[in-house]
Formats: sequence, structure tokens, C-alpha cells
Amino acid sequence: MSRILHNRMRSSLKRTSFTCVDKRAVAFSIWTGRGMLLHKPMDPSLIHRRRYGMLVARAVRGMLKIRYLLLGGAVGGGMTLNKKYAEWKDGLPDMGWLNELLPDNEQWDRFTTTLINAKDKIGDQLQIGVPLTLSLHADPRLRDAGLARAAELRGWIAQRYEDAVAAAAVSNAQQAEPTSKIVNNLQSRPAPSPSHSRSNEDAATYEKRVHALQEEVLALQARYQRELQRLEQENRELRQQNMLLKQGRQPPVRKMKRSLIDMYSSVLDELSGWEAGEADRLPRVVVVGDQSAGKTSVLEMIAQARIFPRGAGEMCTRAPVKVTLSEGPYHVAQFRDSSREFDLNKESDLADLRKEVELRMRNSVRGGRTVSTDVISMSVKGPGLHRMVLVDLPGVISTQTVDMASDTREAIKQMTKQYMDNPNAIILCIQDGSVDAERSNVTDLVSSCDPSGKRTIFVLTKVDLAEENLANPNRIRRILEGKLFPMKALGYYAVVTGRSRRDDSIQNIRDYEERFFSSSKLFKDGLVTPSQVTTRNLSLAVADCFWRMVRASVEQQADAFKAMRFNLETEWKNTFPRQRELDRDELFERARAELLDQSAELSAVPAPAWELRLQAALWHEAAARVFDSIYLPAAATAHDDVAMAVPRQVQFKHKDNGNTTVWLDPYDIDFNKFNTSVDIKLREWAEKELPVQSIRAGRDALRDEFSELMTRTSESDAVYEPVKKQAVDEALRRHTWEERAQDVLRVLQLNALQDRCVNSRADWDAAVSLMDTALKERLQAVQKDLTELTGPGFKERWLYWQSSTEEQNRRAEVKGELERLGSTRPVLAYDEVVAVRDNLRRKGIEVDNDYIRETWRPVYLKNFLQKAQTRARDCRKSFYLYSQQNGNGKECCEVVMFWRVQATLRTTANALRQQIGNREAARLDRELREVLDEMAADPELKKKLLSGRRVELAEELKRVRQVQEKLEEFIEALNKEK
Repeated sequence: MSRILHNRMRSSLKRTSFTCVDKRAVAFSIWTGRGMLLHKPMDPSLIHRRRYGMLVARAVRGMLKIRYLLLGGAVGGGMTLNKKYAEWKDGLPDMGWLNELLPDNEQWDRFTTTLINAKDKIGDQLQIGVPLTLSLHADPRLRDAGLARAAELRGWIAQRYEDAVAAAAVSNAQQAEPTSKIVNNLQSRPAPSPSHSRSNEDAATYEKRVHALQEEVLALQARYQRELQRLEQENRELRQQNMLLKQGRQPPVRKMKRSLIDMYSSVLDELSGWEAGEADRLPRVVVVGDQSAGKTSVLEMIAQARIFPRGAGEMCTRAPVKVTLSEGPYHVAQFRDSSREFDLNKESDLADLRKEVELRMRNSVRGGRTVSTDVISMSVKGPGLHRMVLVDLPGVISTQTVDMASDTREAIKQMTKQYMDNPNAIILCIQDGSVDAERSNVTDLVSSCDPSGKRTIFVLTKVDLAEENLANPNRIRRILEGKLFPMKALGYYAVVTGRSRRDDSIQNIRDYEERFFSSSKLFKDGLVTPSQVTTRNLSLAVADCFWRMVRASVEQQADAFKAMRFNLETEWKNTFPRQRELDRDELFERARAELLDQSAELSAVPAPAWELRLQAALWHEAAARVFDSIYLPAAATAHDDVAMAVPRQVQFKHKDNGNTTVWLDPYDIDFNKFNTSVDIKLREWAEKELPVQSIRAGRDALRDEFSELMTRTSESDAVYEPVKKQAVDEALRRHTWEERAQDVLRVLQLNALQDRCVNSRADWDAAVSLMDTALKERLQAVQKDLTELTGPGFKERWLYWQSSTEEQNRRAEVKGELERLGSTRPVLAYDEVVAVRDNLRRKGIEVDNDYIRETWRPVYLKNFLQKAQTRARDCRKSFYLYSQQNGNGKECCEVVMFWRVQATLRTTANALRQQIGNREAARLDRELREVLDEMAADPELKKKLLSGRRVELAEELKRVRQVQEKLEEFIEALNKEK
């Protein structure tokens, strides 16, 4: 100010070109600082000239005014500073003990005296120089001393405030160190010495830290205030209920309300089976990091329980684990698909829980894979747990070992990226502090998914090992300030989650963590703020970020699902009108009901229908055995050469007139030989193969009847058919006949085969029909084989333009020679073979003996079957002759054999029908129910059997409705809590 006055006085004393200036106006402008007024020029001779005495008096008066201004400014500034400091001190939260650290009254008096002395020195230094000049010179030492003192005071107050807040945080964490000890420690810290080299950057850094601490303290106070209000509200409700109970009145029963986190977790469970684009709509905390970086340990510290198996250097997390944390009266854990609760306060339950987690992880890894995408969902409840949903992912690896699948590293990377690409996912990036930052694999992955760091929280683990191993403490500070890793984050935290001991409890780890941070040199020197350390602060930050993101995104997701539901409902109305929206489970239940109804109809099938079906199945099963192993060998043994046979006369009496008639049998079959061979072979068949074939035929008949019942239901929806067919086939495959049924059937069959007497004409005609049908079927098969051997005949060649090969022509020549030979024996004699070969050689065809015998087999069968058909037609009218002879003579023994087989099969069919009606149908129904239950528990099989756009659309509609309803319920509860 003295400099300003001096300049003004010097400028005012300069000579002007006008001599007629009012000196009073000039003096007024000099001392008041105002410009001269417009005035009328005056005669200089009339102006009275004042001398130097008046100017000296005015200068002295101005100097005294300056002293008053300086003195008043110093005193007023001191009072203002004291007042501002008192207001600032009162705004601190519960820090009255700082009064002992502030300057006392004596120090303030000394400071005021210093200001007064400075004022006096300034006044003494004012000098009056030449006329109308004022020279004001201040002592430079005083100015430097004032600046240094002010800087010292500002630094002293900032340091005291930082140390006080840090000491308060440590005191609250330990709850053991007295306040007096902290005060002594703070008072014993020397004040920073005055330094002229303190830079503006350091001052700005200190100011930022002070503001950050103020904001942190205010936020903490507001959070605790809200928590206090909530506890007071709960306390009032509990007091009200207690008073009602004391008065003998029952408090009103309230509906059990689900917690917000449980409702939110159920929404995530509904979305877990969808594709990645749909399942990752809602926020969740995704825990990612390198292998063995401490991801699982951080999650356990947040959950306050050792719930996961330890890796011991190997990969322990093989599948995503979704953990829903919520507050509850007891510390328990429970899997989503299980009703068992594990008490986390018992070591036995903790061990069982870890075994169950490991077992589920190993079961989820199938087909030679190392990691799986199947999510293991579990919930953890306990007092004081913060409500959130976390997903623990397998650790990112840089090298695949030989016992891993070839795509393990890429599978882990894709899985991690899929979860982090969700724009509503909170990324909890875990970094091992005991290893070099350059070895990190996950930071680049996190940076690519969230380059701005708006949803990433960085956690530095194993800080105790980092303090021992790192030679440069500033490296940890740079990590926690976000200046070392190429990524950004919302917050940076340092935690200690264990001491490499498997038997340490959560409380022991927490005590060790608090002791470490209270005694660590790195964190006592103020490299990081107290809010950046301990898992407790980390859990608070993650929970706040989680619920902030949930509130910001849940309504938008609800609107998206509402629009999706409208689109799907519109598509259903236009594509499948007048049809109910049945999802896969409902369709399966309908198919199950229809199938069980059809199974119950088996008992209502008439007995004749069962017997006809069973007889057909039995003959189909036994025809080959009867024809190839019994009839043909016996006939070949008993049949003589027709050319050498002498016709025999068979006499019989007519039933009506008693006349005797002679019948000439053109085919001489030895009755005794044939029956002997048939009896032996039929008994062997009945004792060994026939009961087994009968059971097999019964199962086939049961299958056919069941299939026919399914086809009779015309109202059945075609979408059910794959389910019903699969269930019936599987039930019949599992169905086994009772073991004792074979013994019962064997006895009945042996008794039936012993009866050789045909009692009625109907039985005789039925036996002849069976024989004729069997011969006709076999003859057709033999003719087909011959055609393939010898080529097409004359008709086929001319009408269908078919031609034969060279081999077929050779077979045809051999066949012609064999037919001209006229043999009726099943095996050719050597001379017959030689004769045929010689005849073929004359025609220029060279064949060997085996070739001739191979061709003779179908030729003989054809001739034999044709003759047998003739005998069957002749025997159709011979029942009366058979009844008159009473078994003597030839008596059409082939028809009798077929009748014995037919009677045995009829008896077997009757026994099988009774077994089906009494026991087997019920057993099949029971097995069918078991198969349906297993199919109901297999979603993949149901998805395979029940497919199509109709099923998929109904399934999507159901799931979208469920998610939307749960989201709306969650939003309503969330708004009420606000």
C-alpha cells in the first residue's frame, strides 16, 4: 500500500503545462484518489500559496492512517482466522481430542504480538524525502519471516489433521489402543521444518488429500446415520412385539418377506440357463484373476467362511461358482438344488461343504475337459454379511500342463471374457502382490473389456509378502494409485487374506490382517489412505457399487423383458391359434398321462385277441427251428426214393356204411422212422429252446399290442409320439419275464407234445393249413434263392428285359442236369455227382463236385416242398381215414407233427396270456413309470424328444414371464426399501 501511495504522490508532483490549476483540487485528487472536477480557470495571482509545513503535516497524518490500517488488518485477520479455524474444527466428526493439539492462548498471544511488532516496524521505516515525495521501505527479513511462518503453520495443520484421521482409523480397527497413546504419538512427531523449496505440487497434493478425507468422513457419517435409523426402526418394532407378548396378546402374523438379495438371486437363477446374451443382463460381481492370485480367498473373506477347497498349487476352481450373500440369523450355506444346510460354525460341516463343492466341480467336467461352464449355485447367509451376488471364475493361466485338455487356456479366457463383457457386471480384479506386475495375465483382459474402468475394482492381495519382497515401497503406492498397471478402476484396495495355513479360521486371518496394517511401515507412512485397506472396506465398497448398479439397470432390464414378452405372445397368437401355451414340462406330463392310460388298457384287451397275437408271435419265433431242425431232417431220414417205392394199399372203413375202401399212397414215408426222429427232436426243443423262444415271443406280442394301442388313439398330439415311443421301447427293453415262468411253460409244453391224437376235424384242418402255409412260405424263399443263382426265367427276360450273368448261366446248366437226374435224396451219391459233371463237361462247362452239391441243395428243397404240398392237400381229406386207422400205418404223419406243434403253441399262448394279465402287465406298468420318472429328471433328453418351434416358443414365453414377474416383484421391494 505504501508503494501505491508513493507512486501517486510522485506522479502528482510533476509539473504541468497549465499554471492555472486549483491546488485544492489537486490535493483532493492526490489524497482521495479521485479525479479532479471540472473547474473554471483562475488567475494565478489570486491563489494563496501554502508552504512546506502544511505538506509535512498532511504527510504525517497519512502515515498515521496507514499504521491504523495495518494494525486493524492484522488484528481483524487474526480474529477471522481464529473464527474460521473454530468453525472448521467443529465440523470434524467426534474429534474433540484435537483441542490438545491446537495452539493454546499463549501461542496465539505471541503470534498477535509478532503482528503488532511487524506493524510498528513498518511504521518506523516510512521516510519523508524530498519535497512532496514519500519513500516507504519495509525490512525484507520481516517479509521472508512472515511467509516462512505462514507456510510452516499451513503444513503443520495439514500434517496434524492427516495423522489424526489415520490414528482414529487405526484406533477404531484395533479397539484396544487408547486415545492418549495416539495423541502422544502425534505430539511427539516433529513439525516440518521451514523450507523454501516446498513446491506448489506438494501443496496441491496435500490439499486434495485433505478434501478427500473430509468427503470420506462425511460419507462414513451419513452411512452410519442411515444404519442407525434402520436399527432404531427395527428396535421399535421388536419392543412393540415384546410389549404385546408381555400383555398376553399375540402379535399379528405377518407374511414372510424374502430379502432383496434372495429375490435378485432367484432372477439370476432363472437366467442362468439362457445363452450369454440373455443370461448376462443383470449386475453381478465377477471375481477374476490369475491362477493362485487369491480370488477364492477374497471371496471367502467376504463370505466370512472357508467354503472352498484349497488348490495346493493346482487348479481348484474348475467351474463358475455363484455365491449369493445375504444377512441371516445363522451362518449357514446351502446349494440351490439341495435342502441341506451346512453350519459354517462347525468344522465337520465345513469339511463336508468343501467336499461337496469339489465333487460338483469334478462332476461338471466331462468328456476329457479341464474346466466347465456349468454354474454351481449356492447361498451363504449370516449376521453382518453384505448383500450381493458374486461369481468365482477359474484363474487365468499362461501355460497348459500335459494333464490338461488342449483348449483349457482358451476356454478359461473365453469364459472370463464372456462374464466380463456383460455391461452390468462388476469386475473384481484380483492381483497377487507378491509377484512382479509384469507377470500379470488378467490386467490386459480386464482393460480390454472395461477400458474406462467404470465397473472395475482392483484388489491387491498378499500385501504382507509384497512388503517383505519389494525393495521399493513406492511400487505399492503406484499400484494402489492406478499408475502402474495399464488399466483403470473405480477403486484400489490392498488386503491380506491368509498366511498360507490351511487350518486358519476367518477370524484369525482378519486379526492378522488388522495387526499387519496397524504395524506396517508402508501404510503407517501414509502411502495409502485407511479406506483402501482391509477386506472389510473392500466388502463395503463392492456392496455399494453392486447395489448402485442394480438400481441403475434393473428397471431398464424389466422393460426389455416386457417388450420381449409382447413379441413372443404376438408370434404365438399368429402361429398357433386356439392352442394352449404348453412348455416342455407340461407337454411331457401330458404324454406321461396318455401313456399310462394306454398302459392300463392292456388289461382290457380280450383274451381271444391276446391268444391270436401270441400264437402268431410264437409261430414266427419257432417256424425256422421247427422247419429246419425238426421237419426237414426227419422227412429226409424217413423218405425213400419215390422212383424205387412200391405203392402201398391202405384200407379203411367208411363210418356211415362200414364198407372197406383201399387208398393207394403214392409217397412211401416210413412212419416209424419219421415219428421217432420227430419225437426226439421235439423233446430236445421243448426242454431247451422252446421256453426261451416263448418268453421272447411274449415280449414281442406285448410290444406289438402296446404299439397298436398307441396308434388307436387318434386324438393324440403328434408332438408326444417321440416321448411315448422312447418310453415304451426303454420299458420293454428293461422288462424281464419272471424266471419261474420258463419252468411252468416247459412242463406245459412237454405235456402238450406227448399228445399225438387229433380229436376233431377242425384241429385236423388247422394243422393242414399250418403245414400248407409253412410249406408255401418256405417254397417262395427257395424259389427266390434259385432265381438269384440261375438268373431270370423266360418270362422275366422277355417281359421285364432282364438278363443273366455268365455265372448264372453256368448254375442254370447245372440245375437242368440235376433235374434230369431225378434224384429225391437230400444228399447226392458220388456216382450221381460224377454223372452230372460228365454231362456238363460234354457241354463245355467245367465244374467241381462241391459246385454241384451246392446247387443241389435248393433244387432238392424245391422238389421236396412241392411234393410235401401235394401230400398236404391229399391229407386234408384224410381225417376220416386217420380216425379209422387209430394210428396204424402211415396216417399222414407230417400233419400229426404239425398238429402237435400247433397244440403246443396254443397251450403256450394261453399260459403267456394268463401271465401277462396277472403279473407281467403290472410289472411293465411299474417299469414304465420308472422310465418316465427318469426321463422327467433328464432335461437334455426331454429337449431332444420334445422339439419344434411350438415347444421352443412356449418355453421362451414361460421363462420370459417368470423373469419379468420376478423382476417386477424385486423392483417393487427395492422401491419400498428406498
